Amino acid sequence: MSATTVRADPEPAVGGHPLRRLALAAILLAEIMDLLDTTVVNVAAPTIRRALGGGDSQIQWVSAAYTLAFAMLLITGARLGDLVGRKRMFLLGTLGFTLCSALCAASGSAGMLIGARACQGAFAALVIPQGLGIIRAVFPAEEMGQAFGAFGPVLGLSSVLGPTLGGLLVGSDLWGTGWRMIFLINLPVGLAAALLGARVIPADPGTAGARRLDLPGVAVLSAAMVLLVYPLIQGRELGWPAWTFASMALSLPLFAGFAALQRRRAATDRAPLVEPSLFRGRAFRSAIVVVALFSAGMSGLMLTFTLTLQLGAQWTPLHAGLTFIPMSLGIVAGAVASGAVLGARFGRRIIHAGAVVMALGVLALWATLAHWGLAVTTWELLPALLVSGAGMGLLMGPLFDIALAGVSEEESGSASGVLNALQQLGGSIGVAALGTAFLSWAPTHGPVTAAGWTLAATAAVLALVGLAAFALPRMPRAERQQH
Repeated sequence: MSATTVRADPEPAVGGHPLRRLALAAILLAEIMDLLDTTVVNVAAPTIRRALGGGDSQIQWVSAAYTLAFAMLLITGARLGDLVGRKRMFLLGTLGFTLCSALCAASGSAGMLIGARACQGAFAALVIPQGLGIIRAVFPAEEMGQAFGAFGPVLGLSSVLGPTLGGLLVGSDLWGTGWRMIFLINLPVGLAAALLGARVIPADPGTAGARRLDLPGVAVLSAAMVLLVYPLIQGRELGWPAWTFASMALSLPLFAGFAALQRRRAATDRAPLVEPSLFRGRAFRSAIVVVALFSAGMSGLMLTFTLTLQLGAQWTPLHAGLTFIPMSLGIVAGAVASGAVLGARFGRRIIHAGAVVMALGVLALWATLAHWGLAVTTWELLPALLVSGAGMGLLMGPLFDIALAGVSEEESGSASGVLNALQQLGGSIGVAALGTAFLSWAPTHGPVTAAGWTLAATAAVLALVGLAAFALPRMPRAERQQH
Protein backbone atom coordinates (compact mmCIF):
# COMPACT_ATOMS: atom_id res chain seq x y z
CA MET A 1 0.00 0.00 0.00
CA SER A 2 1.14 3.54 -0.61
CA ALA A 3 1.29 5.91 2.26
CA THR A 4 0.31 9.40 1.18
CA THR A 5 2.64 11.57 3.27
CA VAL A 6 5.61 12.87 1.35
CA ARG A 7 6.35 16.39 2.62
CA ALA A 8 5.86 18.76 5.49
CA ASP A 9 2.53 20.47 4.88
CA PRO A 10 0.86 23.76 5.85
CA GLU A 11 -1.33 24.26 8.89
CA PRO A 12 -4.80 22.74 8.57
CA ALA A 13 -7.61 24.88 7.30
CA VAL A 14 -9.44 26.63 10.20
CA GLY A 15 -13.03 26.47 8.94
CA GLY A 16 -12.69 23.81 6.29
CA HIS A 17 -13.52 23.90 2.59
CA PRO A 18 -17.26 23.50 1.89
CA LEU A 19 -16.60 20.68 -0.62
CA ARG A 20 -13.91 18.97 1.45
CA ARG A 21 -15.63 15.56 1.60
CA LEU A 22 -15.93 15.47 -2.18
CA ALA A 23 -12.23 16.41 -2.40
CA LEU A 24 -11.48 13.44 -0.11
CA ALA A 25 -13.55 11.22 -2.42
CA ALA A 26 -11.47 12.34 -5.43
CA ILE A 27 -8.23 11.54 -3.58
CA LEU A 28 -9.52 8.12 -2.51
CA LEU A 29 -10.56 7.29 -6.09
CA ALA A 30 -7.01 7.99 -7.23
CA GLU A 31 -5.58 5.90 -4.36
CA ILE A 32 -7.86 2.98 -5.27
CA MET A 33 -6.82 3.18 -8.91
CA ASP A 34 -3.13 3.08 -7.95
CA LEU A 35 -3.49 0.21 -5.50
CA LEU A 36 -5.63 -1.92 -7.80
CA ASP A 37 -3.09 -1.54 -10.60
CA THR A 38 -0.35 -2.95 -8.38
CA THR A 39 -2.37 -6.11 -7.61
CA VAL A 40 -4.67 -7.03 -10.50
CA VAL A 41 -1.81 -7.49 -12.96
CA ASN A 42 -0.24 -10.35 -11.00
CA VAL A 43 -3.34 -12.49 -11.50
CA ALA A 44 -3.62 -11.63 -15.20
CA ALA A 45 0.12 -11.97 -15.97
CA PRO A 46 0.09 -15.58 -17.27
CA THR A 47 -2.91 -14.82 -19.52
CA ILE A 48 -1.16 -11.71 -20.83
CA ARG A 49 1.96 -13.72 -21.65
CA ARG A 50 -0.06 -16.30 -23.60
CA ALA A 51 -1.76 -13.51 -25.56
CA LEU A 52 1.25 -11.30 -26.28
CA GLY A 53 4.13 -13.77 -26.14
CA GLY A 54 7.55 -13.09 -24.66
CA GLY A 55 9.72 -14.90 -22.14
CA ASP A 56 9.38 -15.43 -18.41
CA SER A 57 10.83 -12.00 -17.65
CA GLN A 58 7.84 -10.40 -19.39
CA ILE A 59 5.63 -11.49 -16.48
CA GLN A 60 7.91 -9.76 -14.02
CA TRP A 61 8.34 -6.60 -16.11
CA VAL A 62 4.60 -6.04 -16.55
CA SER A 63 4.47 -5.69 -12.76
CA ALA A 64 7.95 -4.30 -12.04
CA ALA A 65 7.88 -1.55 -14.71
CA TYR A 66 5.01 0.15 -12.88
CA THR A 67 6.51 0.00 -9.41
CA LEU A 68 10.01 0.92 -10.59
CA ALA A 69 8.80 4.05 -12.42
CA PHE A 70 6.65 4.94 -9.42
CA ALA A 71 9.59 4.60 -7.03
CA MET A 72 11.94 6.54 -9.30
CA LEU A 73 9.65 9.57 -9.55
CA LEU A 74 7.74 9.57 -6.25
CA ILE A 75 10.04 12.05 -4.47
CA THR A 76 10.17 14.16 -7.63
CA GLY A 77 6.36 14.21 -7.76
CA ALA A 78 6.23 15.47 -4.19
CA ARG A 79 8.70 18.26 -4.98
CA LEU A 80 6.76 19.25 -8.11
CA GLY A 81 3.66 19.64 -5.94
CA ASP A 82 5.64 22.18 -3.91
CA LEU A 83 6.71 24.08 -7.00
CA VAL A 84 3.60 24.26 -9.17
CA GLY A 85 0.71 23.39 -6.84
CA ARG A 86 -0.86 20.15 -5.61
CA LYS A 87 -4.14 20.47 -7.52
CA ARG A 88 -2.32 20.99 -10.80
CA MET A 89 -0.12 17.93 -10.25
CA PHE A 90 -3.08 15.83 -9.04
CA LEU A 91 -5.08 16.56 -12.20
CA LEU A 92 -2.10 16.13 -14.55
CA GLY A 93 -1.17 12.83 -12.93
CA THR A 94 -4.73 11.47 -12.89
CA LEU A 95 -5.42 12.30 -16.53
CA GLY A 96 -2.02 10.97 -17.59
CA PHE A 97 -2.60 7.74 -15.66
CA THR A 98 -5.98 7.32 -17.36
CA LEU A 99 -4.49 7.84 -20.82
CA CYS A 100 -1.71 5.34 -20.10
CA SER A 101 -4.33 2.81 -18.95
CA ALA A 102 -5.94 3.11 -22.37
CA LEU A 103 -2.52 2.50 -23.97
CA CYS A 104 -2.08 -0.62 -21.80
CA ALA A 105 -5.42 -1.95 -22.99
CA ALA A 106 -4.52 -1.24 -26.62
CA SER A 107 -1.09 -2.91 -26.42
CA GLY A 108 -0.35 -5.36 -29.20
CA SER A 109 3.01 -6.55 -27.87
CA ALA A 110 4.67 -7.21 -24.54
CA GLY A 111 7.10 -4.35 -25.14
CA MET A 112 4.33 -1.82 -25.69
CA LEU A 113 2.50 -3.02 -22.57
CA ILE A 114 5.63 -2.75 -20.42
CA GLY A 115 6.25 0.79 -21.72
CA ALA A 116 2.65 1.80 -21.02
CA ARG A 117 2.90 0.30 -17.52
CA ALA A 118 6.02 2.39 -16.83
CA CYS A 119 4.08 5.42 -18.06
CA GLN A 120 1.29 4.57 -15.60
CA GLY A 121 3.76 4.38 -12.74
CA ALA A 122 5.32 7.72 -13.66
CA PHE A 123 1.96 9.51 -13.61
CA ALA A 124 0.94 7.72 -10.39
CA ALA A 125 4.05 9.25 -8.81
CA LEU A 126 2.61 12.68 -9.61
CA VAL A 127 -0.80 11.87 -8.07
CA ILE A 128 -0.15 9.99 -4.84
CA PRO A 129 2.17 12.50 -3.10
CA GLN A 130 -0.45 15.25 -3.27
CA GLY A 131 -3.08 13.54 -1.09
CA LEU A 132 -1.96 14.56 2.39
CA GLY A 133 -1.33 18.19 1.48
CA ILE A 134 -4.76 18.55 -0.14
CA ILE A 135 -6.49 17.01 2.89
CA ARG A 136 -4.63 19.32 5.28
CA ALA A 137 -5.61 22.30 3.14
CA VAL A 138 -9.36 21.56 3.02
CA PHE A 139 -10.18 19.92 6.39
CA PRO A 140 -10.25 21.75 9.74
CA ALA A 141 -8.11 20.36 12.54
CA GLU A 142 -11.04 18.76 14.39
CA GLU A 143 -12.02 16.69 11.31
CA MET A 144 -8.50 15.68 10.29
CA GLY A 145 -8.60 12.35 12.14
CA GLN A 146 -11.84 11.34 10.43
CA ALA A 147 -10.44 12.25 7.02
CA PHE A 148 -7.31 10.16 7.43
CA GLY A 149 -9.35 7.40 9.09
CA ALA A 150 -11.11 6.83 5.76
CA PHE A 151 -7.88 5.63 4.15
CA GLY A 152 -7.59 2.40 6.16
CA PRO A 153 -10.90 0.76 5.19
CA VAL A 154 -10.72 1.99 1.57
CA LEU A 155 -7.17 0.74 1.02
CA GLY A 156 -7.98 -2.49 2.86
CA LEU A 157 -11.03 -3.10 0.68
CA SER A 158 -8.94 -2.38 -2.42
CA SER A 159 -6.42 -5.02 -1.35
CA VAL A 160 -9.31 -7.49 -1.04
CA LEU A 161 -10.70 -6.60 -4.44
CA GLY A 162 -7.41 -6.45 -6.36
CA PRO A 163 -6.61 -10.12 -7.06
CA THR A 164 -10.29 -11.08 -7.05
CA LEU A 165 -11.26 -8.31 -9.46
CA GLY A 166 -8.36 -9.24 -11.74
CA GLY A 167 -9.52 -12.85 -11.85
CA LEU A 168 -13.16 -11.87 -12.46
CA LEU A 169 -12.35 -9.46 -15.28
CA VAL A 170 -10.01 -11.86 -17.06
CA GLY A 171 -12.27 -14.87 -16.57
CA SER A 172 -15.52 -13.15 -17.59
CA ASP A 173 -14.04 -11.83 -20.88
CA LEU A 174 -16.48 -8.89 -21.04
CA TRP A 175 -17.29 -7.94 -24.63
CA GLY A 176 -14.36 -10.07 -25.76
CA THR A 177 -11.82 -7.80 -24.07
CA GLY A 178 -10.16 -10.57 -22.01
CA TRP A 179 -7.21 -9.30 -19.94
CA ARG A 180 -7.52 -5.80 -21.43
CA MET A 181 -10.50 -5.03 -19.18
CA ILE A 182 -8.20 -4.81 -16.11
CA PHE A 183 -6.87 -1.59 -17.68
CA LEU A 184 -10.07 -0.37 -19.34
CA ILE A 185 -11.79 -0.25 -15.95
CA ASN A 186 -9.41 2.57 -14.97
CA LEU A 187 -10.91 4.87 -17.60
CA PRO A 188 -14.21 5.69 -15.85
CA VAL A 189 -12.52 5.74 -12.43
CA GLY A 190 -9.72 8.05 -13.57
CA LEU A 191 -12.03 10.42 -15.42
CA ALA A 192 -14.35 10.59 -12.41
CA ALA A 193 -11.42 11.39 -10.09
CA ALA A 194 -10.10 14.09 -12.46
CA LEU A 195 -13.49 15.73 -13.08
CA LEU A 196 -14.39 15.66 -9.40
CA GLY A 197 -10.97 16.94 -8.40
CA ALA A 198 -11.14 19.79 -10.90
CA ARG A 199 -14.47 20.85 -9.43
CA VAL A 200 -13.90 20.51 -5.69
CA ILE A 201 -10.15 20.72 -4.92
CA PRO A 202 -9.16 24.35 -4.28
CA ALA A 203 -6.40 25.77 -6.44
CA ASP A 204 -3.00 26.46 -4.87
CA PRO A 205 -0.16 28.31 -6.61
CA GLY A 206 2.68 26.29 -5.12
CA THR A 207 5.15 27.31 -2.46
CA ALA A 208 6.02 30.98 -2.56
CA GLY A 209 9.67 31.48 -3.39
CA ALA A 210 10.18 27.76 -3.99
CA ARG A 211 13.59 26.81 -5.30
CA ARG A 212 14.27 24.81 -8.44
CA LEU A 213 13.77 21.10 -8.74
CA ASP A 214 16.97 19.11 -8.17
CA LEU A 215 17.23 17.74 -11.71
CA PRO A 216 20.74 16.29 -11.25
CA GLY A 217 19.46 14.43 -8.19
CA VAL A 218 16.49 13.09 -10.14
CA ALA A 219 18.78 11.83 -12.91
CA VAL A 220 21.33 10.17 -10.61
CA LEU A 221 18.74 8.49 -8.39
CA SER A 222 16.73 7.20 -11.36
CA ALA A 223 19.84 5.80 -13.05
CA ALA A 224 20.92 4.02 -9.87
CA MET A 225 17.52 2.34 -9.47
CA VAL A 226 17.40 1.15 -13.08
CA LEU A 227 20.95 -0.22 -12.92
CA LEU A 228 20.02 -2.24 -9.84
CA VAL A 229 16.63 -3.70 -10.80
CA TYR A 230 16.95 -4.25 -14.57
CA PRO A 231 19.65 -6.96 -14.40
CA LEU A 232 17.81 -8.71 -11.54
CA ILE A 233 14.83 -9.26 -13.83
CA GLN A 234 16.60 -9.82 -17.14
CA GLY A 235 19.66 -11.74 -15.92
CA ARG A 236 18.21 -15.27 -15.60
CA GLU A 237 16.71 -15.34 -19.10
CA LEU A 238 20.00 -14.09 -20.60
CA GLY A 239 22.15 -16.54 -18.62
CA TRP A 240 23.60 -13.93 -16.27
CA PRO A 241 26.17 -12.33 -18.59
CA ALA A 242 28.94 -10.23 -17.05
CA TRP A 243 27.17 -6.94 -17.75
CA THR A 244 24.35 -7.80 -15.34
CA PHE A 245 26.76 -8.00 -12.41
CA ALA A 246 28.59 -4.90 -13.62
CA SER A 247 25.28 -3.03 -13.76
CA MET A 248 24.35 -3.96 -10.19
CA ALA A 249 27.82 -3.04 -8.97
CA LEU A 250 27.66 0.32 -10.76
CA SER A 251 24.42 1.20 -8.97
CA LEU A 252 26.26 1.34 -5.64
CA PRO A 253 28.58 4.27 -6.45
CA LEU A 254 25.63 6.05 -8.05
CA PHE A 255 23.63 5.75 -4.83
CA ALA A 256 26.70 7.04 -2.97
CA GLY A 257 27.02 9.86 -5.50
CA PHE A 258 23.36 10.79 -5.00
CA ALA A 259 23.92 11.00 -1.23
CA ALA A 260 26.97 13.25 -1.75
CA LEU A 261 25.00 15.45 -4.14
CA GLN A 262 22.21 15.89 -1.61
CA ARG A 263 24.69 16.84 1.14
CA ARG A 264 26.34 19.38 -1.16
CA ARG A 265 23.00 20.96 -2.15
CA ALA A 266 21.89 21.21 1.47
CA ALA A 267 25.22 22.81 2.46
CA THR A 268 24.87 25.47 -0.27
CA ASP A 269 21.22 26.25 0.59
CA ARG A 270 19.82 24.63 -2.55
CA ALA A 271 16.76 22.42 -2.02
CA PRO A 272 17.74 18.72 -2.20
CA LEU A 273 15.32 15.97 -3.12
CA VAL A 274 16.10 14.28 0.21
CA GLU A 275 17.18 15.93 3.46
CA PRO A 276 20.63 14.44 4.31
CA SER A 277 20.05 14.92 8.06
CA LEU A 278 17.48 12.11 7.96
CA PHE A 279 20.14 9.43 7.73
CA ARG A 280 22.03 10.47 10.85
CA GLY A 281 19.52 8.80 13.15
CA ARG A 282 19.64 5.04 13.79
CA ALA A 283 15.83 4.87 13.98
CA PHE A 284 15.29 6.17 10.45
CA ARG A 285 18.04 4.00 9.01
CA SER A 286 16.30 1.02 10.58
CA ALA A 287 12.97 2.19 9.17
CA ILE A 288 14.48 2.17 5.68
CA VAL A 289 15.60 -1.45 6.11
CA VAL A 290 12.26 -2.57 7.59
CA VAL A 291 10.13 -0.95 4.88
CA ALA A 292 12.31 -2.15 1.98
CA LEU A 293 12.60 -5.74 3.25
CA PHE A 294 8.91 -6.04 4.09
CA SER A 295 7.84 -4.67 0.70
CA ALA A 296 10.25 -7.03 -1.08
CA GLY A 297 8.96 -10.06 0.80
CA MET A 298 5.29 -9.15 0.36
CA SER A 299 5.52 -8.40 -3.38
CA GLY A 300 7.65 -11.45 -4.12
CA LEU A 301 5.28 -13.67 -2.16
CA MET A 302 2.21 -12.46 -4.05
CA LEU A 303 3.83 -12.97 -7.46
CA THR A 304 5.42 -16.37 -6.87
CA PHE A 305 2.34 -17.82 -5.19
CA THR A 306 0.19 -16.65 -8.11
CA LEU A 307 2.62 -18.27 -10.55
CA THR A 308 2.49 -21.52 -8.57
CA LEU A 309 -1.30 -21.67 -8.75
CA GLN A 310 -1.62 -20.71 -12.43
CA LEU A 311 1.52 -22.12 -14.09
CA GLY A 312 1.96 -25.08 -11.74
CA ALA A 313 -1.55 -26.15 -10.70
CA GLN A 314 -3.09 -24.76 -13.94
CA TRP A 315 -5.73 -22.76 -12.10
CA THR A 316 -7.70 -20.12 -14.00
CA PRO A 317 -7.09 -16.43 -13.18
CA LEU A 318 -10.55 -16.29 -11.56
CA HIS A 319 -9.83 -19.32 -9.38
CA ALA A 320 -6.45 -17.90 -8.32
CA GLY A 321 -7.95 -14.47 -7.64
CA LEU A 322 -10.75 -15.83 -5.47
CA THR A 323 -8.23 -17.89 -3.51
CA PHE A 324 -6.56 -14.69 -2.31
CA ILE A 325 -9.72 -13.50 -0.53
CA PRO A 326 -8.77 -15.11 2.84
CA MET A 327 -5.37 -13.40 2.75
CA SER A 328 -6.95 -10.07 1.89
CA LEU A 329 -9.52 -10.40 4.67
CA GLY A 330 -6.70 -11.21 7.07
CA ILE A 331 -4.86 -8.06 5.94
CA VAL A 332 -7.94 -5.92 6.62
CA ALA A 333 -8.56 -7.47 10.05
CA GLY A 334 -4.92 -7.17 11.09
CA ALA A 335 -4.52 -3.61 9.80
CA VAL A 336 -7.72 -2.38 11.47
CA ALA A 337 -6.77 -3.99 14.79
CA SER A 338 -3.20 -2.69 14.81
CA GLY A 339 -4.00 0.74 13.39
CA ALA A 340 -6.98 1.47 15.62
CA VAL A 341 -5.88 -0.03 18.96
CA LEU A 342 -2.82 -2.23 19.17
CA GLY A 343 -0.25 0.01 17.49
CA ALA A 344 -0.94 2.96 19.78
CA ARG A 345 -0.82 0.72 22.86
CA PHE A 346 2.07 -1.63 22.11
CA GLY A 347 4.12 0.31 19.56
CA ARG A 348 6.86 -1.55 17.71
CA ARG A 349 6.00 -4.82 19.50
CA ILE A 350 3.08 -5.10 17.07
CA ILE A 351 5.55 -4.93 14.18
CA HIS A 352 7.48 -7.82 15.75
CA ALA A 353 4.24 -9.74 16.29
CA GLY A 354 3.13 -9.11 12.72
CA ALA A 355 6.45 -10.34 11.31
CA VAL A 356 6.22 -13.54 13.40
CA VAL A 357 2.57 -14.24 12.49
CA MET A 358 3.16 -13.57 8.79
CA ALA A 359 6.26 -15.80 8.78
CA LEU A 360 4.26 -18.60 10.42
CA GLY A 361 1.56 -18.20 7.76
CA VAL A 362 4.16 -18.32 4.97
CA LEU A 363 5.70 -21.48 6.44
CA ALA A 364 2.21 -22.96 6.74
CA LEU A 365 1.70 -22.28 3.01
CA TRP A 366 4.95 -24.15 2.35
CA ALA A 367 3.81 -27.09 4.48
CA THR A 368 0.39 -27.16 2.78
CA LEU A 369 1.92 -27.25 -0.69
CA ALA A 370 4.44 -29.87 0.39
CA HIS A 371 1.64 -32.09 1.69
CA TRP A 372 -0.96 -31.71 -1.09
CA GLY A 373 1.23 -30.80 -4.05
CA LEU A 374 -0.44 -29.44 -7.17
CA ALA A 375 -3.70 -31.16 -6.15
CA VAL A 376 -4.13 -28.57 -3.36
CA THR A 377 -7.50 -26.82 -3.12
CA THR A 378 -8.54 -23.36 -1.98
CA TRP A 379 -10.03 -24.77 1.23
CA GLU A 380 -6.76 -26.44 2.16
CA LEU A 381 -4.85 -23.20 1.60
CA LEU A 382 -7.39 -21.05 3.48
CA PRO A 383 -5.96 -21.26 7.06
CA ALA A 384 -2.40 -20.44 5.99
CA LEU A 385 -3.57 -17.59 3.75
CA LEU A 386 -5.67 -16.12 6.56
CA VAL A 387 -2.79 -16.27 9.06
CA SER A 388 -0.22 -14.79 6.68
CA GLY A 389 -2.64 -12.00 5.76
CA ALA A 390 -3.40 -11.22 9.41
CA GLY A 391 0.34 -10.95 10.14
CA MET A 392 0.82 -8.72 7.12
CA GLY A 393 -1.97 -6.41 8.31
CA LEU A 394 -0.65 -6.29 11.88
CA LEU A 395 2.76 -5.24 10.59
CA MET A 396 1.45 -2.70 8.09
CA GLY A 397 -0.94 -0.90 10.46
CA PRO A 398 1.53 1.04 12.66
CA LEU A 399 4.63 0.73 10.45
CA PHE A 400 4.78 4.22 8.91
CA ASP A 401 3.61 5.95 12.08
CA ILE A 402 6.37 4.33 14.14
CA ALA A 403 8.95 4.68 11.37
CA LEU A 404 8.44 8.47 11.37
CA ALA A 405 8.35 8.82 15.17
CA GLY A 406 12.06 9.59 15.39
CA VAL A 407 11.95 12.26 12.65
CA SER A 408 11.61 15.98 13.35
CA GLU A 409 8.63 17.93 12.02
CA GLU A 410 10.84 19.78 9.52
CA GLU A 411 12.10 16.48 8.09
CA SER A 412 8.78 14.60 8.06
CA GLY A 413 7.92 15.38 4.45
CA SER A 414 11.27 14.26 3.07
CA ALA A 415 11.27 11.21 5.35
CA SER A 416 7.85 10.07 4.16
CA GLY A 417 8.88 10.46 0.55
CA VAL A 418 11.98 8.32 1.09
CA LEU A 419 9.98 5.58 2.84
CA ASN A 420 7.32 5.55 0.12
CA ALA A 421 9.97 5.34 -2.59
CA LEU A 422 11.72 2.50 -0.79
CA GLN A 423 8.39 0.74 -0.38
CA GLN A 424 7.98 0.73 -4.15
CA LEU A 425 11.63 -0.04 -4.88
CA GLY A 426 11.57 -2.89 -2.37
CA GLY A 427 8.51 -4.27 -4.15
CA SER A 428 10.33 -4.13 -7.49
CA ILE A 429 13.37 -5.91 -6.07
CA GLY A 430 11.17 -8.55 -4.42
CA VAL A 431 9.37 -9.27 -7.69
CA ALA A 432 12.72 -9.42 -9.49
CA ALA A 433 14.63 -11.55 -6.99
CA LEU A 434 11.96 -14.00 -5.81
CA GLY A 435 10.30 -14.16 -9.22
CA THR A 436 13.63 -14.94 -10.87
CA ALA A 437 14.39 -17.58 -8.23
CA PHE A 438 11.02 -19.31 -8.74
CA LEU A 439 11.23 -19.28 -12.53
CA SER A 440 14.81 -20.60 -12.37
CA TRP A 441 14.02 -23.50 -10.03
CA ALA A 442 10.61 -24.54 -11.38
CA PRO A 443 11.78 -26.16 -14.69
CA THR A 444 14.36 -28.39 -13.00
CA HIS A 445 12.88 -29.01 -9.53
CA GLY A 446 9.16 -28.63 -10.18
CA PRO A 447 6.79 -25.81 -9.18
CA VAL A 448 6.03 -27.21 -5.71
CA THR A 449 9.70 -27.39 -4.70
CA ALA A 450 10.40 -24.00 -6.28
CA ALA A 451 7.46 -22.48 -4.41
CA GLY A 452 8.68 -24.04 -1.17
CA TRP A 453 12.15 -22.57 -1.52
CA THR A 454 10.81 -19.10 -2.37
CA LEU A 455 8.38 -19.27 0.58
CA ALA A 456 11.30 -20.22 2.84
CA ALA A 457 13.25 -17.23 1.46
CA THR A 458 10.25 -14.99 2.21
CA ALA A 459 10.13 -16.27 5.81
CA ALA A 460 13.86 -15.50 6.14
CA VAL A 461 13.24 -11.94 4.88
CA LEU A 462 10.50 -11.53 7.51
CA ALA A 463 12.93 -12.67 10.19
CA LEU A 464 15.28 -9.88 9.09
CA VAL A 465 12.35 -7.44 9.27
CA GLY A 466 11.76 -8.45 12.89
CA LEU A 467 15.43 -8.00 13.78
CA ALA A 468 15.73 -4.60 12.07
CA ALA A 469 12.57 -3.41 13.86
CA PHE A 470 14.41 -3.49 17.22
CA ALA A 471 16.10 -0.23 16.20
CA LEU A 472 12.78 1.53 15.52
CA PRO A 473 11.29 3.95 18.08
CA ARG A 474 9.31 2.09 20.72
CA MET A 475 6.11 4.09 20.22
CA PRO A 476 4.47 6.38 17.64
CA ARG A 477 5.16 10.10 18.04
CA ALA A 478 1.83 11.03 19.70
CA GLU A 479 2.08 8.28 22.33
CA ARG A 480 5.72 9.18 23.08
CA GLN A 481 4.73 12.77 23.76
CA GLN A 482 2.06 11.69 26.25
CA HIS A 483 4.54 9.88 28.51
